[in-house]
Amino acid sequence: MTGFDVIVIGGGHAGVEAAAAAARMGCKTALLTLAHANLGVMSCNPAIGGLGKGHLVKEIDALDGVMPVAADRAGIQFRVLNRRKGPAVRGPRAQIDRKLYRVAICRILSDYERRGNFTVIEGEAAGIRIVGNRVTAVRTADGEDLGCSACVITTGTFLNGLIHIGPVKKRAGRIGERPAIAMAESIRSLGLPMGRLKTGTPARLASDTINWSILELQPGDDDPEFFCEFTTGVYVPQVQCGVTRTTAATHDIIRGALHLAPMYSGEITGRGPRYCPSIEDKVVRFADRDSHQIFLEPEGLDSPLVYPNGISTSLPAEVQEAFIRTIPGLEDVRIVQPGYAVEYDYVDPRCLDASLMVKGVDGLFLAGQINGTTGYEEAGAQGIVAGINAARCHQHREPVLFDRSGSYIGVMIDDLITNGVSEPYRMFTSRAEFRLSLRTDNADMRLTPLGIETGCVGPDRAARFREKEKTLNAARDALRRLSLTPNEAAALGVKVNMDGVRRTGFELLARPDCNFETLAVAAPDLATLPSRLREILKVDAAYSVYAERQQAEIQQFRRAESLAIPRDMDYRLPGLSAELRSKLEQVRPATIGQASRIEGMTPAALTVLVAAIRQRTQVAAE
Repeated sequence: MTGFDVIVIGGGHAGVEAAAAAARMGCKTALLTLAHANLGVMSCNPAIGGLGKGHLVKEIDALDGVMPVAADRAGIQFRVLNRRKGPAVRGPRAQIDRKLYRVAICRILSDYERRGNFTVIEGEAAGIRIVGNRVTAVRTADGEDLGCSACVITTGTFLNGLIHIGPVKKRAGRIGERPAIAMAESIRSLGLPMGRLKTGTPARLASDTINWSILELQPGDDDPEFFCEFTTGVYVPQVQCGVTRTTAATHDIIRGALHLAPMYSGEITGRGPRYCPSIEDKVVRFADRDSHQIFLEPEGLDSPLVYPNGISTSLPAEVQEAFIRTIPGLEDVRIVQPGYAVEYDYVDPRCLDASLMVKGVDGLFLAGQINGTTGYEEAGAQGIVAGINAARCHQHREPVLFDRSGSYIGVMIDDLITNGVSEPYRMFTSRAEFRLSLRTDNADMRLTPLGIETGCVGPDRAARFREKEKTLNAARDALRRLSLTPNEAAALGVKVNMDGVRRTGFELLARPDCNFETLAVAAPDLATLPSRLREILKVDAAYSVYAERQQAEIQQFRRAESLAIPRDMDYRLPGLSAELRSKLEQVRPATIGQASRIEGMTPAALTVLVAAIRQRTQVAAE
């Protein structure tokens, strides 16, 4: 039997990150995928990042992940969303050339293969072999057992995948690719709680049949913000996107065909993403709106296809053609591929612990859409966590856990394992309680030290990070040593109260009328600091007062997180309602902090829990 340390099932965004992370940590790793040519395929929109999602990509980068590097190499337009708002809620986003992204992923993984401990295997996973309560092998559809001590399942939308285009149904994980039937049955045989969700995609349009001349065109930013810390400029030519809108005629056609939409005819039982609804949902839910915005996104520099972001649909092909042609600029458009919905199985993530390992099955990890999430970024972030912890599991080391006070990754995982999902989960900045501290500009400062400690970050990135950290600390110290009177500050053009109080350079930098060029007059050493590091320190200074307050809140949060709940806790406690007892038994929270975030949890119930834990601890001590 061929043996590996870690096997990753599925070559999508979660699988690529999981396999690469395990390999970086020194494990003999196999990535089992249906088709080598489909590694890194972008199944839906040709874009990466956005609000909340961009934060996840920057955190993947801080852990030396693959997605940020590939996205920068394939980016054909870069924009920062919410640029007019504060740095904490800005979201870097890039339009991606699908072909270039796939090529970049394959090249990166080929580099891993050349190092000798990483292998891509083309084949279908049919099941997981478990002896006792531990994973021992992955069984392929050919009947071969691939031995392993840890396995990460990242099957995306392929578990019992079913595509809907009006009344037409096709068994597929995505258009043209067979679903994972045997794997779905194997997971179900483990007794894991499962359900159905759905997602969708719009039609693909022929670019040369769009009337671009009447459309508003949207360029990228003049000063692109990249995902990878070490990207210094664009790799390929940049493009513009088109902007148009649906019309009253569009909505009339859709309303008249709702009985043919699988979501409304009862053909689809899985729930779709609330924050990325189909055009049918938009027309019904927002009946007072007479139009909805559509972004026409090129799928690549040499691709003839355009992705109309905003009109995801599963209506019959002929209805799609009719309503799309009522949209300005699309009157004579040719549909190359109709839009469709895909319905698939997922596993209730409450059966996972914070390492993304299945409770009660040592070495079995789940990541990506199988856990009820939607989006490339959410999948990639889970993949890197699962890959790290699969490697740690093989190495008989404690798992690496991400808490919600330190990363968006931690926010997402805690949301999933504590409250589960009733619809596909999507990351937003509003989900994070400590978002002032969780910015894209400080993702590496927050997470790269952890990545270095665990071995997930390679030596090149580690060396570059230490140099950046050294330079930042030296500049921060210089700013704090610089001390100016009100008169000295005024002489530099910085207006402060004439109160006789000296202020440090760091305090002055927090002011909107002060920048590094101003302070460099008084402290010439600051003039040599690179512009990107100046921006980081400017943001740090501006947020310093709020950050100190938030740090106190974070410490309070971590005290609650530090009170562990025994894994075998008996929740049949006087004072707990039957409903809360049931939720606690299902989630099995690791700490009081996690228990407090269970829906419906009350202060009184937490008091009962804390008392029971302390009593148990006291009895054990005696």
